[in-house]
Amino acid sequence: MAREPDDLEWLVARVLASGKYCALHPAVVRTIGAQELATRGSLKAAVKATKGRLHQIAGAFLERTPPYSAWLTALRDAAGDTARIRAICLEALKQHASTRERLPDLERFYPAIFAALPPVRSVMDLACGLNPLAAPWMPLVPGASYLACDLYADLSAFLGAALPLLGLNGVSGVCDLTGALPPWRADVALLLKTLPLLEHARRGAGRDLLHMINAPYLVVSFPTRSLGGRNVGMATTYTAQMHAIAAAAAWRLQRLEFTNEIVFVVQKGS
Repeated sequence: MAREPDDLEWLVARVLASGKYCALHPAVVRTIGAQELATRGSLKAAVKATKGRLHQIAGAFLERTPPYSAWLTALRDAAGDTARIRAICLEALKQHASTRERLPDLERFYPAIFAALPPVRSVMDLACGLNPLAAPWMPLVPGASYLACDLYADLSAFLGAALPLLGLNGVSGVCDLTGALPPWRADVALLLKTLPLLEHARRGAGRDLLHMINAPYLVVSFPTRSLGGRNVGMATTYTAQMHAIAAAAAWRLQRLEFTNEIVFVVQKGS
């Protein structure tokens, strides 16, 4: 159904006026909104469908806006106290569904992954959520750079202030991974449980992103259960997908398995 350009701008404004999505990157709202306007019979139906897809991509993972200011104050007060900083980060990681699922494996998760990598001096964490707060568990080279991007502007601003408090040279930005990537390069890029979400926005977006990333190593993970805890063969499906992508590109692949997640350490070709 043909739509006027003003219809899309009205839809974007309507979605961003929602408390749940007010800090979301407008580009992703515009991309999904345009798709829904093309197929829905009314503006109201397009708004509802857009919000539904945004919930799948982002909204389902944060039940409420986190207390970013309180977390920053706690981290500043804990300066120099590694144990307190870890405790603060651990509590914060519980507030995001994706990182909360990883907590049972946190002590071994990054050591196992980084054992398959050369020394890491820079990390690019894409669609990061609260995962940069797991940096105290990452065996990074001292003074490493941490580049983080997410769909939420308030989350990105928080991470920009928090990363230096974790002893990192941190940069944080807002990005829509279905569009242009930030002009970053890093030793390794993290895409943790990200590719399935990109497919909700555009078919093939995940595969395209892997090729675009300027990093010799990728750490790509997938959930093995739904957010509701159901095991529906996701590990088998995602493993087949990653092997197909790696084989087509002649990339090396190493598979690691954790309680709720499978991880692929990818070495891209030169």
